[in-house]
Amino acid sequence: MSEVRVHEKVVTTNDTVVPEVPMEHPAKVYQQKKAIFRTHQAIWYVVGVIEVLLAFRILLKIISANPRSPFVDLIYTLSSPFSFPFQGVLSTSVSSGSVVEWSTFVAMVVYVIVALGIVELMKFVKPTSVEEVESNVDAV
Repeated sequence: MSEVRVHEKVVTTNDTVVPEVPMEHPAKVYQQKKAIFRTHQAIWYVVGVIEVLLAFRILLKIISANPRSPFVDLIYTLSSPFSFPFQGVLSTSVSSGSVVEWSTFVAMVVYVIVALGIVELMKFVKPTSVEEVESNVDAV
């Protein structure tokens, strides 16, 4: 089959028109994909830290940990900004000194859903995958 270039399109002899695809330098494409992938990792890392803090908060409240203990106070101080927006969403259960903040469970679920939404939006705007980044490492 012979090809004839017509106004930036490739026209084959069997009358099939195939538009030209501009090619970027592989190193540039790799760096862009790597940046997106690293951003996904950073988002999940931050959400993971928040989830661990909230899980410790839930556990310490359930076991009636001493809030004057430096470790318990640290966990409550660090996790408070993440649980505060959800206070009052659900009631708090108290039994024999144990406290279950149901709103903290809601916070944990909401943070995971928000992170998933951000990552999926980024994938929609600029698709990339772990396999794609890893396969391009050897190509560059």
